[in-house]
Amino acid sequence: MSARLSPLPMTTIVTTDLIGVTRGRSFPTDELETYQVAGCGWVPANSALTPQDIIASSNPWGAYGDLRLIPDLSSRVTVNNGPDANAPALDFIHGDIRETDGRPWGACPRTLLRNEVERYRDELGLQINAAFEHEFNLGSGAAEHLAFSLEAQRQGAEFGGWLLSALRAGGVEPEMFLPEYGKHQYEITCRPALGVAAADRAVNVREITREIARQMGLGLSFAPKTSEQAVCNGVHLHVSLQDLAGHPVMYDAGTTNGLSTLGQHWAAGVLHYLPALCAFTAPTPVSYERLQPHHWSASYACLGQRNREAALRICPTVSLGGKAVAAQYNLEFRAMDATASPHLAMAALLIAGRLGIEQRLALNAITDEVPDSLNEEQRQARGIVALPASLSQALECLRNSEALIEALPSALLDTWFALKTEELRLTEQLSPADLCEHYARLY
Repeated sequence: MSARLSPLPMTTIVTTDLIGVTRGRSFPTDELETYQVAGCGWVPANSALTPQDIIASSNPWGAYGDLRLIPDLSSRVTVNNGPDANAPALDFIHGDIRETDGRPWGACPRTLLRNEVERYRDELGLQINAAFEHEFNLGSGAAEHLAFSLEAQRQGAEFGGWLLSALRAGGVEPEMFLPEYGKHQYEITCRPALGVAAADRAVNVREITREIARQMGLGLSFAPKTSEQAVCNGVHLHVSLQDLAGHPVMYDAGTTNGLSTLGQHWAAGVLHYLPALCAFTAPTPVSYERLQPHHWSASYACLGQRNREAALRICPTVSLGGKAVAAQYNLEFRAMDATASPHLAMAALLIAGRLGIEQRLALNAITDEVPDSLNEEQRQARGIVALPASLSQALECLRNSEALIEALPSALLDTWFALKTEELRLTEQLSPADLCEHYARLY
């Protein structure tokens, strides 16, 4: 009599692609050793998939080529159980896309980020400490409750409890689960991590959150706007720079806002290149339903202290308990949403900041007022420019940004422009309401 079968545990090698979708290939967990060195097969054209699951016809790869997805074992995430006792364990490992001979592949966003992190270390003597915050809508079918209320928190408490448990099991170091301003809107925050691990952690948050929602039978969307009247979902990237010994270098108590000279150059670089950066950080048509005045997101390239209408914000620090200010001091980049690839968006942001340091750019675009309340003359005097009003405009800004174009691999750029052109064609007839509904399903 044959033995009764049971499902084999599976492990997946994943890559989070240019459009922020995590994809991969699975194998029996007990065969992990077989895949450690050579990984598994991958296809170049996979990187040209639009959010609509259509490969852009003008991509540079066509039907040609083969790649390998090589696991980074230090990035493994395992969550053995959740609210559904019958659900298989979630077990995945972030991978780097490489040529079949092991050489890095030019359109891999994780490799791009690693290369930039290493450039900060080798050329500037700096390391990056970063954390992504995520907002999302939970489709529970339950009654609506008041923003930020305990009642809203209690309504999501079972989901939140499982989520925090799963994130902790996956090594993500969650901090807070909280109800947000929107209806059925929540936010999850986690502790920062160094370098590439910060973007890996952002992916882990998204995928673990989706897993818990799936096990509980709940709808979930990270899309920047789930309906035309909905409150926006953002992704906020907090960045602090440290020397190689781990000492913070962005804070200087002797300046007006506490930002050191190095920090000022870095911030100036981000703001200078921000209209072009939007092509990566706000990379879908629906992103521009969020990047509008009075949405507490960002519609102008400016720095503000505690100003939630600024694209780059100096976050508050506390002196309670004798905490050191320098260790807390960080900048929050707000012109981002979850349709962005964490690795690509973070890499592009770091490139812009590095260019600001190298070019010693002056920081002028500062305001603690709502930028839209200033007149055009006042904004011009401060060097505050409007962000693109559409993805088409953002892509044009990127095409015209010679320094950014030179800093990015041509293979990645060619693929990016191909898939975004296709995405615009596929969505050009959608109304704002239909656009929100469309991306709410996809993300």
